[in-house]
Amino acid sequence: MSLLDRFSALGTATVSDALDKLKRPGSLLGLAPLADGQRMVGRAFTVRYISAQVPAGTVGDFIDQVEPGQVIVLDNDGRLDCTVWGDILTAVAHQRGISGTVIEGVCRDTHRALSIGYPIYSRGRFMRTGKDRVEVAEERGPVTIGGVTVRHGDILLGDSDGVVAIPRDCEDDVLEVAEMIQAREEAILAAALGGATIAEARAKYGYHDLQRADA
Repeated sequence: MSLLDRFSALGTATVSDALDKLKRPGSLLGLAPLADGQRMVGRAFTVRYISAQVPAGTVGDFIDQVEPGQVIVLDNDGRLDCTVWGDILTAVAHQRGISGTVIEGVCRDTHRALSIGYPIYSRGRFMRTGKDRVEVAEERGPVTIGGVTVRHGDILLGDSDGVVAIPRDCEDDVLEVAEMIQAREEAILAAALGGATIAEARAKYGYHDLQRADA
């Protein structure tokens, strides 16, 4: 099973706990799923926007460079007054097998994504275009999403709770710790459903130390 397949079997809560244990940031604050039940995993294709210059530059044709399975990560500096993602990009991304889109900002034309089940994580929805308001400043560079630095090639995992970013330089460690946490929590649940008290089950499997960083 590939590393991405193993991450896809985990929840964002479990991976967030693993990041805590390793003292690494990665939980993207304030970004919510467009729909409950959506899931997404893939490596980041990053794009950073700035306010439009004179004359205004393009909002980007970057999607032609994104590979199937990648996650598009758009840093629109948290702007809520204009969007950088709509129905044309949604339809093309879905058709090309792109895993999802994460936006430090807002999206529009959400009916398209909802109707075809394309995963989007953003700060909300707003209909006004970003054309002539913002422009692409950089592709494949570092971006800031939800207070976390995300680099091109980092792993993004999303579910109904939100999105976590797993830095490439520690992805193996995060996976190992996250799988340990998941196994321990499953054991706690089995013990509790089997008649043990929550206190007993948690104590037996070290619940309160699962996300605690080692001294």
